[in-house]
Amino acid sequence: MQIIIKKPDDWHHHLRDGDMLKLTTAHAGQFGRVVAMPNLCDPVTTVAKALAYSERILAAMPNNSFMPLMTLYITDNLSANEIELAAKNPQIIACKLYPQNATTNSQHGINDLKALYPVFEAMAKHQLPLLIHGEVTDTNIDIFDREAVFIQRHLNPLQQAIPDLKVVLEHITTQQAVEYVQNNNNIAATITPHHLLYNRNIMLAGGIKPHYYCLPILKRNEHQQALIKAATSGQTCFFAGTDSAPHEQLKKESACGCAGIFNAPTAISCYTHVFEQQDALQHLEGFLSEHGARFYGLKENSTKITLTKTTWQVPSSYPAQNGTVIPMNAGEQLQWQVQHAQ
Repeated sequence: MQIIIKKPDDWHHHLRDGDMLKLTTAHAGQFGRVVAMPNLCDPVTTVAKALAYSERILAAMPNNSFMPLMTLYITDNLSANEIELAAKNPQIIACKLYPQNATTNSQHGINDLKALYPVFEAMAKHQLPLLIHGEVTDTNIDIFDREAVFIQRHLNPLQQAIPDLKVVLEHITTQQAVEYVQNNNNIAATITPHHLLYNRNIMLAGGIKPHYYCLPILKRNEHQQALIKAATSGQTCFFAGTDSAPHEQLKKESACGCAGIFNAPTAISCYTHVFEQQDALQHLEGFLSEHGARFYGLKENSTKITLTKTTWQVPSSYPAQNGTVIPMNAGEQLQWQVQHAQ
């Protein structure tokens, strides 16, 4: 059994930097375009930094296999002038909002979202989308409730104040997020393969499994089912964003394990598996290859890939920097394989 679709795009990907780029760019080549997250150790806060990062990505990748699309990391110091510069550069596609200390390298994120409304107004004026890691970080809010609280406390007032601002709620994990995106204008959402495949049981039942630890954290089964229904529905407000985020094995398997799942090698196979399970393969190309491009006002990829129902085994690890990276589905057999581009 074969499926031929337009080459997919990944609208949320952590390519990292330095030596790790050799690993990440090799596997991101299954996608036509990859939106590179800006939360490096030295965050990508200006157009100049974004273009320099793009050059490092291009230098590391084999055979110019994909187009990196760049984002700016929103800090309290981001200016409307920098937004105007970003909007004029076709390599820069959006700006990314991290609540402070919400995830990896987010210590430079923001505390007061309302204080940045002038920046968001400039983004709306220049039609530059806002990408949001949608979680509150208050210590009195349960980690499993952080996304739902963020939507009510911050996202809803933002959309009411600046209705023309295009927003992508990244890596959604809850039924509340699905319903919010479905019921509001100018907003879309990315959905990861791991939030479709798993719920929190796989991370916590039978022992703690750090390679399933990510942020936003895996939720209950009913939220997983809501995400599956949304992704496979054919609704154009949902599209693929892997949130692939590698960490070396020792940093995952430590007393304070890092958040992030390296799913780039298996993401397309896993998405296809989920759609097949739901008898929704007719909507796969839209989710992987069309909806995101339309939201960003870009042309769909002209090249195509072939997906073949062929069993293959995922490597147990990949060499990287001074250690190894454990991929999602390590050592497992998957049923769909990306064969080639046309």
